[in-house]
Amino acid sequence: MSPTEPRIELEPGPGRPFDDDVEQILGGPASDGPDLPRRQSGSAPQNLAVTLMADFTLRTRAWMPSAVIVALLTRFEVTVSNARTAISRLARRGVLESDKRGRHTFYRLSVSSAAHIALSGYHLAGHPQLAEMWDRNWTLVAFSLPKEDTARRRALRGQLRWQGFAPLYDGLWVHPMPLAAAGAESLTDLAPGSLTVFRGEHRTFALPLGRNPLDAWDLDGISTRYRQFVADWEPYLARSFVTPVSGPQAFLDRAAVIEQYRLLPLLDPVVPLSLLPPAWPRLRAHETFAAVYDGLARSALDYVLRVITEVSGAVPDGIGTHTVAEMRAGLAGEEATTAR
Repeated sequence: MSPTEPRIELEPGPGRPFDDDVEQILGGPASDGPDLPRRQSGSAPQNLAVTLMADFTLRTRAWMPSAVIVALLTRFEVTVSNARTAISRLARRGVLESDKRGRHTFYRLSVSSAAHIALSGYHLAGHPQLAEMWDRNWTLVAFSLPKEDTARRRALRGQLRWQGFAPLYDGLWVHPMPLAAAGAESLTDLAPGSLTVFRGEHRTFALPLGRNPLDAWDLDGISTRYRQFVADWEPYLARSFVTPVSGPQAFLDRAAVIEQYRLLPLLDPVVPLSLLPPAWPRLRAHETFAAVYDGLARSALDYVLRVITEVSGAVPDGIGTHTVAEMRAGLAGEEATTAR
C-alpha cells in the first residue's frame, strides 16, 4: 500500500472532549440541502430569524413583512443593520423566499427549508418515544479518507455528528436509527466512493471482542448538559405559575428555550432508558422543555401579532404557532387553522 493510499482508521473513537462533539454539531450540516445557518453557541441573527419564522409561520409558510422580522430581531438586541443583513443572507442561501409588494418586501420559508425544519422538529419533539421504539439494530458508517485531507474529514465528521452519529472508532461511526436517504446523500456528497453503510445487531460473546456501541457517546457529558438545562428552566417554570410572563418576555424566552434544547436530542443516543445509566434525565428535560415552550405560546403569539399590527398595520394570513405535540405530528405543508 502506498503512503498516499487511503486506509481504514480504527483507533478508538471518544476519549475526545465532550465540547468537541458539541462543536461538530454547532458546525451544522455540510450538504447540498437547504443551506440553513450554522448553529451557534449563542443566538446569532440568522439563527434567530429562522427560529422566529419556524415558530410563527412553519405550519402554513406564511409571508412575513421584512420590517416585522427586523422589528422582532431587534427585541433580541440585534441591530437593524445586522437584522437586515441576516435576512438578505438567508434569502440568498435559499432558506427564505422573497416577494415584492409595492414598496414592501415579504419573506417566507422556502419549501426545502420548511421541510427540513419540520423534520428536525419531529425528531426533537418525539425523541423520547423514538428511543423507546428502537429495534436493537445499529447503523454503522465506515469511511476511509487520507489523513492529509483534513478539511473533508472534518466536514464528514461534522455531518455525521449533526445526524446524531458518534465515533465508535475513528473511521467507524454508529447510530441506533436507520439512515434516511437524504442523510445518506449528504454523506456521499462529502466522501464519494470513500464510505459504506451497514445496519445490524451488536453481538456479545463469552470473551469480550471490543467496545459496546454506547461507548461511542460521552454519557457523563450528555447527562451533565441535560441536568443543566433542567436546572435552568424548572425554576423558571415554577415562577411562571406564580407570576404570569409578559408577552415580550414570553416571546424572548420561548425562542431561548428551544435554542437551548434543540441540541440535546442530537447528542443523546436514541436508545431506550433501560440501556442508559440510572435516572437518565432525558424525559425530565423533555417534559420541562415542552411545558415551557407550550406554556409561553399564547403570550408569545399575542405579542408577535401586536408587533405586526404596529409595524405593518395588517396581519398576514397564516401567522400562528404550534405545540410540541403538533411538532411531533408534523407541520410543514399543512393548511390547517393557526392559533389566531
